[in-house]
Amino acid sequence: MCGIVGYIGPREAYPIIIEGLKRLEYRGYDSAGIALFDGNDLKVCKTKGKVIDLENKSQKEISNTGHLGIGHTRWATHGVPNDVNSHPHYSNSGNLVIIHNGIIENYDTLKKELSSRGYAFKSDTDTEVLVNLIEDVKNKENVKLGKAVQIALNQVIGAYAIAVFDKTHPDEIVIARLGSPLAIGVGKNEYFIASDASPFIEYTKNAIYLEDEEMAIIRLNKDIKVRKIKDDSTVDPYVQALKMNLDQIEKGGFDHFMLKEIYEQPKAISDTYRGRLNREEAIIKMSSVEDNMKKFLAADRIIIVACGTSWHAGLVAEYIFEDLARIPVEVEYASEFRYRNPIITEKDVIIAISQSGETADTLAAIKLAKSKGAFVFGVCNVVGSSIARETHAGAYTHAGPEIGVASTKAFTTQITVLTLIALRLARAKGTISSSDFRHHLLELEMIPKKVEKALESDEHIKMIADIYKNSRNCLYLGRGYNFPVALEGALKLKEISYIHAEGYPAAEMKHGPIALIDENMPIVVIATKKGHYEKVVSNIQEIKSRKGKIIGIVTEGDVDVRELADHVIEVPETLEALSPLLTTIPLQLLSYHIAVLLGKNVDQPRNLAKSVTVE
Repeated sequence: MCGIVGYIGPREAYPIIIEGLKRLEYRGYDSAGIALFDGNDLKVCKTKGKVIDLENKSQKEISNTGHLGIGHTRWATHGVPNDVNSHPHYSNSGNLVIIHNGIIENYDTLKKELSSRGYAFKSDTDTEVLVNLIEDVKNKENVKLGKAVQIALNQVIGAYAIAVFDKTHPDEIVIARLGSPLAIGVGKNEYFIASDASPFIEYTKNAIYLEDEEMAIIRLNKDIKVRKIKDDSTVDPYVQALKMNLDQIEKGGFDHFMLKEIYEQPKAISDTYRGRLNREEAIIKMSSVEDNMKKFLAADRIIIVACGTSWHAGLVAEYIFEDLARIPVEVEYASEFRYRNPIITEKDVIIAISQSGETADTLAAIKLAKSKGAFVFGVCNVVGSSIARETHAGAYTHAGPEIGVASTKAFTTQITVLTLIALRLARAKGTISSSDFRHHLLELEMIPKKVEKALESDEHIKMIADIYKNSRNCLYLGRGYNFPVALEGALKLKEISYIHAEGYPAAEMKHGPIALIDENMPIVVIATKKGHYEKVVSNIQEIKSRKGKIIGIVTEGDVDVRELADHVIEVPETLEALSPLLTTIPLQLLSYHIAVLLGKNVDQPRNLAKSVTVE
């Protein structure tokens, strides 16, 4: 949520910041703003709406020159989305300017205290309170900006990533983070600041990722100083080489990032198992699992914590771990797990799943589990993310950057990693035969080609989408391994088309949802040949008798469902445990095409953010 961009160096700051904000649009936002120091004065422009609105407004209202600047995309928390509440925010003197991601929970108390001392506030934001708190500390303590930021943040309760500078000292930017990501791009006599590396990837491959409760003082032509916020101790910053490239964060000829990422799944899946799966030698090699095998094998249970699409991937993993490795699994919403005082012991293994590696609730669940002595294993996509650093061990999905807010390749690559882990544990425990193990490896290796085959139904799916684009409700049904896929399919439709949709286990249809079925209700039924096929066919017959419109996701060559359904979409045959990697593809395409036909903003659906870094 929200996006931060900053620059200090010899280049013109404006184009770097504007283009950087465009690359952070996927994070979700409702307003945008920019502050530039032109050598004489501070110029600020901000507006409700999109970055293009900011670009148009700034070209009319301010001089877009200067070598120091900060920019922001805001996802509203305190204060409605409007020009006044947009960032950046000034201090009362007009000297300090700040951008901020996160929430200051005790802002109201701080605001009352500052108001009693004569401070006035123009906006409804917690951020304006913070910048005035920093100014108050700076004046009262007669300290430099960096020290004032440190003292002020020790009075703050909440989460933040901030960038602040003083126009009377325009050779310095101070940044800090707690709970929201912040990266520094290190160039030659120049520095870049951003919520992730995408805004500066074309300028430098060297980055520093701040840890929680760290701040950095960035001065022109000087080394970066990183310090701990709590005790002011120095930190030796680690500069790491970035592996992403500019091509990965461009659309590559596709109309939307979401469609590009749907079509990237064959490569993303193969990249995820490459180097880990060796079919010829019949081995799975994952050092993070091998090094912690005793903890996995001694576990009383595995608890999976995640949110949204990652939670659905965790539900698929529950079937896989229990079926293949015979380990009890519980799947928890991280947002509930962290608050309900769960029973956690040292014999539990926690698997935390997050595409971004920055999900606030999942991070909090990790910290809770660690405090109880559990072993915590992370599954995420973003190298160097907070979850990657906070967990005891983990595995990256290697999906590449996912820009579309509605996750697609994150889901399939998470399932791929979790399948590899389950198979490795099953082999170690002896709960899978050698022949079955080899068969699973062979089928998993073939999945990318089968996904490519499933993508060939794109035009057929677009035709179906056109028929049902004006539906107001939709049901998704699946059994076994494909029940979580039904949930994920419904989520995708809701996210980007704003059509109400619900996913259910097919057998639960008779326990309520069947009352909704009539000739206007489309029902997507996942009815592959493997796993409870006959029972799903019976469910389809029950729907048909009530005039429901049936869209069947079926195995190639299916006859029975084809005779009953109004439409069928075929996917290649595979093992039941791997079928979610194929059945999810047509559901992704269906939601995409319906949203496009309805004229929705597919990559930036309303009210949603790619990385949910606040509660």
